[in-house]
Amino acid sequence: MEKGDLTVFRTQMNEYFVGKSEIVENVLCCFLASGHVLLEDVPGVGKTTLARVFAKSLGLSFGRIQFTPDTMPGDVTGLTVYDMKKGEFSYRAGAVMKNIVLADELNRTSPKTQSALLETMAEAQVTVDGTVYPLPQPFMVIATQNPVSFMGTYPLPEAQLDRFMMRLSIGYPAKEEELRLARERMSGKNMEDAKAVLTAEDIEAFRKQVDEVHISDAMLSYVHEIIDATRNDGSFLLGASPRAMLHLLQAAKAKAFLDGRDYIKPDDVKNVAIPVLAHRLILTTEMRMQKKESADVLKALVLKVKIPMEAVHEK
Repeated sequence: MEKGDLTVFRTQMNEYFVGKSEIVENVLCCFLASGHVLLEDVPGVGKTTLARVFAKSLGLSFGRIQFTPDTMPGDVTGLTVYDMKKGEFSYRAGAVMKNIVLADELNRTSPKTQSALLETMAEAQVTVDGTVYPLPQPFMVIATQNPVSFMGTYPLPEAQLDRFMMRLSIGYPAKEEELRLARERMSGKNMEDAKAVLTAEDIEAFRKQVDEVHISDAMLSYVHEIIDATRNDGSFLLGASPRAMLHLLQAAKAKAFLDGRDYIKPDDVKNVAIPVLAHRLILTTEMRMQKKESADVLKALVLKVKIPMEAVHEK
């Protein structure tokens, strides 16, 4: 697979999702690592645009679920309905039966409906009336939630947050980027005009190459030291789980692949550590009273972990 294919993809993404190339790179990294993304940000910063253009550029199907308090699990997974013409029950696919699924405002629906996503994210399948239906591949959930207004919401439990490989925040664009965005929209540029520059087969090939990225024993030990530090540092009530370690390793492999290497370096781990780990950690009451943020405490903690000399000199 030609490396230029991903260059074309990045170029198109940055044309329609202006000024946030780092976010695009992290979502791509997560996708190639077979993970799921939680976008936590205020309304109107382009979360839906990101998901739709991402799917179109990859040539993949796109589904969107607008979660509300009355959204039912069947709206997510699908239903078994009776076909009067055939005289039998048949499966009617839910919104999750797409390659890229935007779970919009996930924290505005009930825990029962939230949990309907768990099987899809962990097992790439849904079970309806005892029958298992595999999801189309490749598959990724991009969930969103508004961190400002919590009125009438159902906070995601730690077990569900742990299912997301990364949590990202888009933020407001810089002045010039926002003006460019306004000019392009007023001139008629529309995200529906984005073209497919990759295929599902390309993605599967890229994912296979990510899986083949080498992790030395020294790097494996370094990653474990970071995970262990979150569990033993007095700043956190809840440290990173074994799943978090696996996600960190896989994300670091994808980052190395995107940088054109077949092995990971300490910098790969550092670059993805915050989006992969911060949302899984719970600060102590004392740290919260000091108005500390998990990401800031984690960043300082990662910098304190000693890098093995073998990992520094590895090629």
